Amino acid sequence: MPQRGRPVIKTLTDSQARVLRALESWIADRGGAPTVRELAEQVGMAAPSVNEQLRRLERNGYVRRQPFKSRSLTVLRSVEPLRESLSRLVPVPLVGTVVAGCPVFAPENICGEVLLDQTIIGAGQHFAVKAIGESMIDAGIEPGDILIVRQQQLAESRDIVVALVNDEATVKRLYYDSGSIELRPENSRFKPISIRPEDDLRILGKVIAIRRTAGK
Repeated sequence: MPQRGRPVIKTLTDSQARVLRALESWIADRGGAPTVRELAEQVGMAAPSVNEQLRRLERNGYVRRQPFKSRSLTVLRSVEPLRESLSRLVPVPLVGTVVAGCPVFAPENICGEVLLDQTIIGAGQHFAVKAIGESMIDAGIEPGDILIVRQQQLAESRDIVVALVNDEATVKRLYYDSGSIELRPENSRFKPISIRPEDDLRILGKVIAIRRTAGK
């Protein structure tokens, strides 16, 4: 909360607005607050940077959090009126299947669309895909969740990616380690996928946000 006598700052930086919108969206979709790490993955920023933006948002009266509690974030003041937010919504194609050799946005792949705030997803091409199975459940990805993916061919170690491995699509966390590549699940019941020299690995995009479907 802002200190007594301190004026509330109404103008947010782009980074602050992005973090606040992502926090509002997460709470609306899931009914609870994210951790700083989850919020960082949602907006595609480093966790220390997100933590700094949250500190400034808290100081300026936009959010509140309780010390030593990882999921205590509460939005006190929205970033902008609803009608202004709606004007920023853009459609992202929902991909029903991902097939090797077929462009992601090919008409036969598209089964619908998802409306998202443009300030959250940023620049570039994006697509959405529905999560299947429980291999990423410890990363907060449950069966039926809609994953928002920024289309890109390269990714950094520890990014959650949509990839094709020998023509089979999968969602896993990418790891580089001393020249080796692994796609690791976030569930101890599943084994990592070690990429061999003869394997065909293609990164289709990085997961930048997760949306829980209605009724979950």
